[in-house]
Amino acid sequence: MADQVAAMCDQLVKAVNVIMDAETSQIYRLEALKFCEEFKETSSLCVPCGLQLADKAQPAVVRHFGLQILEHIIKFRWNDMQQQEKVHLKESAMQLLSNGTHSILDEESHIKDALSRIVVEMIKREWPQHWPDMLKEMETLTSQGEAQTELVMLILLRLAEDVITFQTLPTQRRRDIQQTLTQNMESIFTFMMGILQINVEDYCKLVSGMRAHCRVAVATLNTLAGYIDWVSLVYITSRNCHLLEILCLLLSEPELQLEAAECLLIAMSRKGKLEERKPFMLLFDDVAIQYILSAAQSADGLVVERRYIFLKRLCQVLCALGGQLCSLVGSDVEAEVPANLSKYMEALLAFTTHSSQFLKSSTMATWGALFRHEALSKDAVVVEMAVKFLRASMTNLVKAGFPSRDNNPSCKYSRVDFDSDEDFNSFFNSFRAQQGEVLRSACRIVPLEAFRIGAEWLQYQITSPIDTGDTHFSLCISLAKTAEGLCSLLSPSVVQWDAMTVFMECMVSQIIKSVDEEKLPIDQSMELLQGVLNYDTKDPLILSCVLTNVSALFPLAIHRPRFLPQVLIKLFKAVTFEIDHEPKAPWTRAVKNVRRHACSSIIKICRDYPQYMLPCFEMFYNHVKELFSSGVTLTHMEKCALMEALVLISNQFKDYEKQKAFVDELMASVVAEWTSNEIRHVLWNPDTFLSFIGADKVVTEQSEDADAAAINRGRLSFCLYAILAVVKRAHWPADLEEAKAGGFVVGYTPAGAPMYRNPCTPQCAYNMMLQKFNMARLSETFSRAHEIMDSEKKVVLGLSHHLLDIYDSPVCKTMIERMQGFFCTLYDNCYQILGSAGVSMQQDFYNIDKLAEGIAGSAFVSLDHVPDHRLPLCKLYISLTSVRLFLRQLVLSCPQEYYESLLCPLLGPLFGYMLQRLNMRWQVINQRTSINQVTQEMLEEQVVRLLTREVLELLKEDMMMDSVQSASPAQPTEELTELGKCLLKHENLYMSLLTLSFTSLSWKDATNCHRTASLVCWTLLRQVVGGNLLTEAVTWFFTSVLRGLQVHGQHEVCSSTLSQLAMLIYENLRPRYMELRGVMTQIPNINLEALDQYDHRLMDPSAQKFGEKKRKDQFRKLIAGTVGKALCQQFRKEVHIRNLPSLFKKPKPDKDIVNSEPLGLAALFSPENDAL
Repeated sequence: MADQVAAMCDQLVKAVNVIMDAETSQIYRLEALKFCEEFKETSSLCVPCGLQLADKAQPAVVRHFGLQILEHIIKFRWNDMQQQEKVHLKESAMQLLSNGTHSILDEESHIKDALSRIVVEMIKREWPQHWPDMLKEMETLTSQGEAQTELVMLILLRLAEDVITFQTLPTQRRRDIQQTLTQNMESIFTFMMGILQINVEDYCKLVSGMRAHCRVAVATLNTLAGYIDWVSLVYITSRNCHLLEILCLLLSEPELQLEAAECLLIAMSRKGKLEERKPFMLLFDDVAIQYILSAAQSADGLVVERRYIFLKRLCQVLCALGGQLCSLVGSDVEAEVPANLSKYMEALLAFTTHSSQFLKSSTMATWGALFRHEALSKDAVVVEMAVKFLRASMTNLVKAGFPSRDNNPSCKYSRVDFDSDEDFNSFFNSFRAQQGEVLRSACRIVPLEAFRIGAEWLQYQITSPIDTGDTHFSLCISLAKTAEGLCSLLSPSVVQWDAMTVFMECMVSQIIKSVDEEKLPIDQSMELLQGVLNYDTKDPLILSCVLTNVSALFPLAIHRPRFLPQVLIKLFKAVTFEIDHEPKAPWTRAVKNVRRHACSSIIKICRDYPQYMLPCFEMFYNHVKELFSSGVTLTHMEKCALMEALVLISNQFKDYEKQKAFVDELMASVVAEWTSNEIRHVLWNPDTFLSFIGADKVVTEQSEDADAAAINRGRLSFCLYAILAVVKRAHWPADLEEAKAGGFVVGYTPAGAPMYRNPCTPQCAYNMMLQKFNMARLSETFSRAHEIMDSEKKVVLGLSHHLLDIYDSPVCKTMIERMQGFFCTLYDNCYQILGSAGVSMQQDFYNIDKLAEGIAGSAFVSLDHVPDHRLPLCKLYISLTSVRLFLRQLVLSCPQEYYESLLCPLLGPLFGYMLQRLNMRWQVINQRTSINQVTQEMLEEQVVRLLTREVLELLKEDMMMDSVQSASPAQPTEELTELGKCLLKHENLYMSLLTLSFTSLSWKDATNCHRTASLVCWTLLRQVVGGNLLTEAVTWFFTSVLRGLQVHGQHEVCSSTLSQLAMLIYENLRPRYMELRGVMTQIPNINLEALDQYDHRLMDPSAQKFGEKKRKDQFRKLIAGTVGKALCQQFRKEVHIRNLPSLFKKPKPDKDIVNSEPLGLAALFSPENDAL
């Protein structure tokens, strides 16, 4: 036997060396691996060979393999071993713990980990029933030295992870071990605390072997972290929070502070009853808070990885402590505001002013909670700190710290936290949004002080000279040389103006809400506004910030109407802003943004304050007419934006005839163009349309045909933009009496609701714009005009744009890009007009003769010729989405009396078509075995996924279902809307919806599957359960759910939802459809006896009924054979751990009690017979 073992060990050592040798060929390595695996699976010499290879005289790699063999034996062959073999292996493992390792500082960490795993695997199978003295044996081991103590800590930690955190055991074994751990927790905690104190004291005394004591202390802290997360809070807060006090003291020990901070963080993050958490307030006492404050204030310095990680943990500890403070103060436990609150907030402020942008961002949620807290926000300390926070924000809002640069102390930290400038930029945008929320909260506490800070900052920026900075820096992209001394996005002046603008926006919006009108600093605000209006700059990036400040201060300007014309003049100048250079040169992106910004500001002001703008209407209108008639270059969007603003002001006429006359005059040229014979012919003939816009011609950039076609495209775009602007913005007065007096009310519905007329109605003649385009007629130049644009690809795929667009270079688009943009806006604008028409024109729109046929013949004609990314149901988050502004608006605004005549004829064919198209697309995706063109196929799949979600979102949110409050908040009930009930009357339409919903369960989109299964499928099916469904339909519904389980069962959330849906279908339809049992019998490995019992309880009225939870568990076991597994789980060898005799059996109730009817209080709380 010994010779056999020795010979086999020699072969195994050779095999391991072959595997680990970098020079070994792949064939030899695979043969060696196969030999080792076969040995572990089949050999009877595993235990003696494993023990011999694990001897500490062997090399580390051989020892590790020997320990792997032992672990494999325990995990997969333990149940087949004889008792004496188990005892021998257990004693051998304990012997290895005792003297099978080198000293604590010399032993390899992976050897310690492997050895601890072996012991834990035995504990999981035998403790406590067959190994009652395990804890005592572990305690005895610690007396043998530091190495054994560290191993014991590793064992206790892994045991807690497997049992509590990862829950890798069967339920009964997990319960037995967890309850035994809980029963012994006091002694376990005392034991660990004793080990920690002894080793920390020896380490601090600088005695011999201090490194070993430090290692043991680190292991003990790591183990404590594994227990603090779940043990009773009593053990954490016992002896006046002695554990937490020790952890605070250790924050000053460089070798132990990180692990101590981890433990503190876990403790401070605990939830539970408030009275149990009240002792956490002891951390605000002098000693503990002083250690935390000292560690926080010594935070900045050299970027050392371990030190920086500690700072992150300490920052999280402070934030978690703040969370406990906010929960306890002002609650029923009557916790007082701590006397040392100022020290706590100084520590928090130290992190908020730290150079690391990540640490700054980590504190934002806590500041927000403190500033919003009902009691704490009024405390003098918090009020004082709010001012300091506002001052700190002046630095924190400045975008600085790009990892590729070295011009700020933040840069060195950013190089640790972020992989690229794009990552940093994305983070900072999110961080700034967080800061904005907290700023608003702080401004509510000290509004006037916030105004003073903002005013000082704005005045400073106005008087400061522009600093363009060094534009030649290395980033992820190269920047062109800044032209004519203009700024780039990262110029010092731009980042300062940008930060100050964010501050002003947040501050002004809050002081208006927080300060009484008579106390508002109107005069000071007007001084600021005058300074901004007088500020003149030719730098587009800074001018954009100036415009934002004008908009921010405008709500205060309404108290001084004389400033309003000056504001308009400033904005009008920005609408026509240009940098002085060659007149025919294309505008830079920054210039275009300024002009758009000015147009948006004008629209926003006219939308939010139309009554204040009404006195300026004539001035506004005359200026617009002058602009339109002059030679000033305005884009079609800019012209339409000004028209839109005028329409918004005209709503304040509150006189139908006057507003109609104005709209007629404003739209005269547009109507003349749109209704001309030329345009009518173009719109009604697809071939003529393509020729008109130049899409059927081969052209070059210098071609005269290109210029003519561009003019034609512009004519169409301008008409559509103008119509959309008027349809969206023209409206009747909100007050009914004013509407009556103005002549807007033309009658009343049978329900008594007023019927209005819109001044825009005569100008918005209904035109069928979308036609079937013959794709073959597109010229070679524009053959890709219907393909998705590059910018849209990035949005669909979730790719970030470049960090910095080249703002100082002209925007030069190719011919194909311009044509793609035209088609994009063409579709979007047409659908938006149709969607807005119902909202704006009401009965005038819905009474159009043959409206349904018209929409179906234009908007939905030949959808096969429209790419997926241009379908009216696909939300790609590009510009304005068709779905939200067309079908959803149409559905939501449609009066109930038009459901039958308009929506049913539209939605029936539409959903039928979408079912066919999506099903075909998903079949193509499912059949792919390899990806050749990664980006293109990923793009196609993502577009189909977005389209699918939009279709089902439309079905769920806007057409079919209303959420109603159910008895159980965890299970919301969905009910059909009036539209849903109307669609229910149309059998073919309703079956299309059912088919679409149930088919989508097996499409490869887990998010869609979960939402549809939980919110749509049963709501639709429940309406027809009582009807005469075909047997084939019932079995198809059921198998569709099971098919979904096969595809998505690996995701727990989908598995749970689909199992619930399958049970609902089976229990409601099984009594009438025997065929469902036939489907169940085809499930692999189904227990037919258990199925019979389930059916018996379901079908027999006299049978004992189980509660819902037990029925769910039983049904999930029945259909377990259909649940799909992740690829990584499909070939994994199962570990079987046998249950031991239970230690904690519940006494069984007498039979007569179980069978009796529930009475008294029991009947009030549970209708099931087993409730007692």
